[in-house]
Amino acid sequence: MKVKLNKIMTKGKAFYLAYDQGMEHGPVEFNDKNVDPRYIIEIAQKGKFNAMIFQKGIAEKYNKEIKKSKVPLIIKLNGKTSLSQTEPLSKQICSVKEALKLGAVAVGYTIYIGSDYENIMLKEFDTIEKEAHARGIPVIAWIYPRGKGVKGKSPVELMAYAARVGLEIGADIVKLKREGDLHDLHWTVQCAGKTKVVVAGGIKEEEGAFLRDIRDVMRAGAMGVAVGRNIWKAKNPFELSKRAREIVFNKYS
Repeated sequence: MKVKLNKIMTKGKAFYLAYDQGMEHGPVEFNDKNVDPRYIIEIAQKGKFNAMIFQKGIAEKYNKEIKKSKVPLIIKLNGKTSLSQTEPLSKQICSVKEALKLGAVAVGYTIYIGSDYENIMLKEFDTIEKEAHARGIPVIAWIYPRGKGVKGKSPVELMAYAARVGLEIGADIVKLKREGDLHDLHWTVQCAGKTKVVVAGGIKEEEGAFLRDIRDVMRAGAMGVAVGRNIWKAKNPFELSKRAREIVFNKYS
């Protein structure tokens, strides 16, 4: 079955709102407003995001609000907390079938390359990818170099390596953490081949720097960005979403 990417992109570009940090980081990222998933759904709707990214619990508990917003849903199928002190391992906690039942139009899965457990995650991703593609929905691979295997290695080279892994395992989209300059980003996009590249927004930074980062990402040839904290921790997330979206779709040349 042909995989349908058009539901989560516009004219080949993508602008995603990520809100899967609650499991990975705990509530330390939240305040009285953004702790409420309904506020995030409102930002996604008014900010005209191509999709919003949730873990299965929020997708289930706030399913009515998500469907009413008409913003496409991407569900993250695996996750872990920040509390474990062992090598990084993020196992599946939601099935493709569950995600589809909740209305997801795409699914995501994190792989920590360089971890002692990367083979477990790579195998699990393969199973997920086969099922998702059989049902015609795309799979996004969050690929982050972590663990003992990456110590002492160049972050820029690891970024390009992550992109190449995304292509080699057959991901439709690979989501990466940005490292280096515009040239490094461009090389990373080349390494991904026909796999689309989406760059993570990362930690909260000054708004001007955040918007410049998005411009670099688009200039490098990436498909788009998956932003979270920089949007929903902003003083005016609706205005910032508008400015960021303009860069993704119009003003990055």
